[in-house]
Amino acid sequence: MSEDLESIKRVLKDYILEDLLPGEDPDALEDTTPLVTGGVMDSIATIKFATFVDEKYGIDLEAHELSADYIDTLAQMADLIFSKLQD
Repeated sequence: MSEDLESIKRVLKDYILEDLLPGEDPDALEDTTPLVTGGVMDSIATIKFATFVDEKYGIDLEAHELSADYIDTLAQMADLIFSKLQD
């Protein structure tokens, strides 16, 4: 798959705005906006995110990768997916 980091960020941003922040100003969601620690993503949203990543990219995220250490921001999410696509 030839996804680059920026295209992954765009896909994730669209997903987050549609599923987690409907009606939110797209400019308000930046690469560094805290999603897990900021309360946007709870445990259900995290599971939905993992399912989305699996369906979109064919990547199974490990349980430890579904923590704020790995998916707190859009940038962290994209980095994680991009690195797994390189494997």
